Amino acid sequence: MRFSGQKVLVTGAASGIGKAQAQAFRNDGAEVVAVDIHEADGIVKCDVSDPIQVKQMVNFVGEIDILCNTAGILDGYKTLDTTDYRLWKKVLETNLDSIYLTCSGFLPQMKKRGSGVIINMASVAGLGTGGGGLVYTTSKHAIVGFTKQLASDEARHGIQVLAIAPGAIKTPMTASDFDNDEKVAKKVAADIPSKRWSDPEEVAELTLFLASPAAKYMSGAVIPIDGGWSLGHMNY
Repeated sequence: MRFSGQKVLVTGAASGIGKAQAQAFRNDGAEVVAVDIHEADGIVKCDVSDPIQVKQMVNFVGEIDILCNTAGILDGYKTLDTTDYRLWKKVLETNLDSIYLTCSGFLPQMKKRGSGVIINMASVAGLGTGGGGLVYTTSKHAIVGFTKQLASDEARHGIQVLAIAPGAIKTPMTASDFDNDEKVAKKVAADIPSKRWSDPEEVAELTLFLASPAAKYMSGAVIPIDGGWSLGHMNY
């Protein structure tokens, strides 16, 4: 058991990638705090875009060893002319502000202890364009920058900060792509070199590797898990 004696907090843990991460850590011996805005069995309910709720959650949870910032929402692939301010604000608060808030809450204890791992959920949309709508792509590029700068600032304190950039993952958030004889899903798969979608469990396995001693010399890395999609879509 690689994570026996370690405490892991996962946001967005009621479904999809977050749920798979939480289960994978449990299976590998960790004590897991599963956090989500939606109520469910075994879930600590918290809106991680709300500063007051996050502060209360941090006080309730106490010390953790590993923080997985996985909560996020899509934007319907909207362009600027169809993105109103309400949607802009909602996506940025959920995808980006939440990471700032949880990291701000748990970082002091990690620095005091001299150890900790933070894994942020970016996206292939944060590595170029074409992986999402305007505000979603904006949020994920910001997460990439946040991850790199925080890693640079905190490596001297023994804290690793990393990010995962998933591509096409079959989750409840992407379920509509599989409607109507899976036409959208098939089109997406055809644009991926590996010609398939992934599942949350594959992302969870990558998460466990990054959180394990095997990756202890990694810092600031943003790891795509996308079947090769970003090879033809990165803009720099």
